[in-house]
Parts: sequence; structure tokens; C-alpha cells
Amino acid sequence: MKFKIGFSADKYEHEDTAPAHIAVPEEPKLVRSVVQIHFPARNMTLSYYNDQFNLHRGDLVFVDGKLEGKRGCVVDVAYNFKIKVSDYKRVIAVADTNVTGELHLAGSHFVAFEPTTMPYEKVITWFKPPVKEDDEYISGQDDSSFRLENLGGMGASNAVGERGHDYYMSNKVVYICLDGEHGRAIVEGSEPYELEFEFKNGEISHLTCNCFCSYPCKHEVAAMLQLRETLDLIEKNYAAQYKRGSYFAAISKGAFLNFVMDGKETGSFVMN
Repeated sequence: MKFKIGFSADKYEHEDTAPAHIAVPEEPKLVRSVVQIHFPARNMTLSYYNDQFNLHRGDLVFVDGKLEGKRGCVVDVAYNFKIKVSDYKRVIAVADTNVTGELHLAGSHFVAFEPTTMPYEKVITWFKPPVKEDDEYISGQDDSSFRLENLGGMGASNAVGERGHDYYMSNKVVYICLDGEHGRAIVEGSEPYELEFEFKNGEISHLTCNCFCSYPCKHEVAAMLQLRETLDLIEKNYAAQYKRGSYFAAISKGAFLNFVMDGKETGSFVMN
């Protein structure tokens, strides 16, 4: 049986009632604030100065200072304040957790077939702050490849393979997408790791992970297991949707509930 979850705005516009002239809404005026942010990973709540974003309770943010890179949740916002700015660290990024589109159940994950529903560029903001300008990454690739149906061709050791399987079974592959032949994934370990690969005619090549291992790692094994499972489910249940655009993006149910649903007070979804 096929299930669909559709997300839609609270208000619907009809073509026959649309105004002749559409006014472009102005950007809301930036209001500086002092915010209380809770960091679940450290079980700490601290105050930060915000002069870049219009923040609200429930927003997921990243900050500078000692907790840089740790995701926090805004629990309180104050607009009346007088502080010494040098005494406060700042909010440096806000995660964009708005999702609008149609999702389908695919095992342990939800899957979308429209590139605008859950693009990688949006989802990565849920897990990591923006890359700093002075952080330079380079990567090298060889010509090795392996069949997705035979992951033994990866060359991972038995120990790495077992750990990767554990990650896969624990739904550590929180996001994976395939756009044509180019794929990306996010695997949660001691931190979120980003993976890239090429997939063509059943063969994987140019597989890399930013955990910086010089050998096949557990994150890569987990991602390939998840890719294989997701493609099998798509072939069985959603072949037509996938064929139309040669694109899918899948997110684990746990990550979706934690980031998209948690803290939301408005919105709707339907299940068929």
C-alpha cells in the first residue's frame, strides 16, 4: 500500500479569485534581541546576542564561541535589553526547517521526488553551521568503482563493514539524495558527516566522506546500504514518480520529526 504525506500552506489561493496585481511583501524589519538558547548535546541554556536574524521560540540556531558547531534551540527571545556587546557571543546561523511538498513512506525514511521539497542545501543547515570562508577543503578521487548490489567491492574491512551495518540499522543515514547520477548523504556519527558519490548503471564511483579516512569508512558503508534499500523501495512502489525527474531525496523519520515537526504550531499534513 502506498502512503503519501502532503504539506501545504494554511491558506489556499484560487486562480479565479487571484488579484490582478500582486504586491511583493517587504522583508520584515530586523529586530535585535537577546535570546536564550538550549543546547541538548550539552544540556545547557545560555544567552546570546542576535543582530542578524528575526528569531522566534523553536528556531534551530548555531552560535560562535565555545559551543560553535553545536546545534541549539531558541527557548526565549527578549527585545528590551541593554548589554555590553563584548560580553556576549552571537547567533551566526539559523536552520531553514520549512518543508512544503509531497512525501512518501519508504521504510525507515520519507522520500520526495521534487527537488524543491528537501534539497541538500536546505537539509544540511539542520545539522551543521555554514562553512567558514577560511575553511578550505580539497579532495582527490581515483577510478575505483563497485556494484551497489555487491558492497564487498568497496574493500571495507570486516570491522568497518559491521560498524557500517550497525549505523545503517540504527538509521544513522539521516539523509540521502540522488539527482541524476550525482548523490549526496548525511550520516550522523560523533558529528554529521557529508558524503558524495556517483551512481550510474548500478555502479558506484567517486565515493568520498569528509570524516577524512583514507580507506572505506563505516559512514560510506551505511550510506550505500541505505541507498540500496531506498532504491529497491522506490522501484517497487514509486517507479513512475522517480522516472519523471530522475531525482529523489530521503530523510529518516526521526530526523524529520525532530527538525520539521518539533515545535511547529501551525501547518497541516494528510495521509492517504
